[in-house]
Amino acid sequence: QVQLVESGGGSVRAGGSLELSCAVSGIMISPFCMGWFRQPPGKEREGVAAIDRDSTHYADSVKGRFTISRDTAKNTLALQMDALQPEDTAIYFCARALFGNCGLLAADYEDWGQGTQVTVSS
Repeated sequence: QVQLVESGGGSVRAGGSLELSCAVSGIMISPFCMGWFRQPPGKEREGVAAIDRDSTHYADSVKGRFTISRDTAKNTLALQMDALQPEDTAIYFCARALFGNCGLLAADYEDWGQGTQVTVSS
C-alpha cells in the first residue's frame, strides 16, 4: 500500500520560511515524478512544484521562492519555502505522478498525502 505523509506545516509571518517534508512508503520514488500541490481556502487545488530525475517545474507564483528536492535513498520529498506571503496560505499535499508524466496537473498524479496546513500572516 502506497502512503505519503506530509509534515512541517505551521504558522509563520510574511517573509518567513518553512520546509515541508513528505515520507513515502510502499513504493520507491526514484522512477517517478513527485509533486507538491496546494489548496487555498475556498479555491481549487493547484500545482506548486514537481521533480523527476532530470528536471524541476515550478508554478510562476512560487518561482525563486520555493525549492523542491528529493532524497531517493530516504524515499522522501521536500519543499523549502522562503519569502512566504499570505497568499501562500493553503493545505499543501505531496503526490506521486503516473509513470511517464511530470508537470503541475493534478490529474497526472495517482497517490496523494493527507496534507499539511501552512498559514502565513501579514
